[in-house]
Amino acid sequence: MARRSLLFSPADRPELLRKGPDSGADVVCSDLEDAVAPERKPAAREGLVDLLSDPSFDPDCEVCVRINSDRESAEADLEALLGADADLRLDSLMVPKAESAAAIEALAEAIARWDVDLPLLAICESAAGVLHAEEIAAADPVDCLLFGAEDLSADVGATRTREGTEVLYAREKVVTAAAAAGVDAIDTLVTDFEATDHLREDTRFGLQLGYDGKMCIHPAQVSVVNEAFTPDAERVAWARRVLEANAEAEAEGRGVFQVDGEMIDAPLVAQAERVRERAAAAGVWD
Repeated sequence: MARRSLLFSPADRPELLRKGPDSGADVVCSDLEDAVAPERKPAAREGLVDLLSDPSFDPDCEVCVRINSDRESAEADLEALLGADADLRLDSLMVPKAESAAAIEALAEAIARWDVDLPLLAICESAAGVLHAEEIAAADPVDCLLFGAEDLSADVGATRTREGTEVLYAREKVVTAAAAAGVDAIDTLVTDFEATDHLREDTRFGLQLGYDGKMCIHPAQVSVVNEAFTPDAERVAWARRVLEANAEAEAEGRGVFQVDGEMIDAPLVAQAERVRERAAAAGVWD
């Protein structure tokens, strides 16, 4: 399933998670970490479990929960979610402030105590996380790498700008690490949810860098992000021609072939397959 848009909502307001799929987001993520004050976390866990165990909550998108970064709170999150005496609609867990593969593996071992196998979405949002992005992305439990510019800027003392040059190196490193490991890459958010033009430009730039999707903090951002990650009709037509020609080439034992006068090999076939995946997510591929 494509992950063009990932929409956050605070875990102490589970009604927002219930409404989240109506935005069209590919992933809805309930945040038990920064979005919830420490004194409200126990109640947030309880309310979240109630929602995730409600049979009427079965959206046609990925349902994720961002657990806490400190060990004690993370253990409480896992106990509440995975130890619940009910079937939960939970597709993945998000790991904030991921800084090493060892920490990822330790979390996976903790999850395995409940005989559960959940993919992990790991956020690189600190200096250590960016520097270790390759090993984090390559860890077996990790299915997706995310880049968090706001926390990174705070960690290194950078001043955030509209252009984002202060985080460009890190942004490129995270998406490259994800590509090397063959996992999805989700780009940092735009905090001003009313800045639609900036969001559109920033999303398109993330797409140019190679990102598969973008984080959102408001439902109004989702349609803008989804549109940017939806290939246009010309690109879809190109992908169809490439994949059809590739099928013929494979049947004939050829690894290289031509489409529209362009030599096509494995990397371009991979691009066409990605176009197909994004187009299918947008409902423009049949």
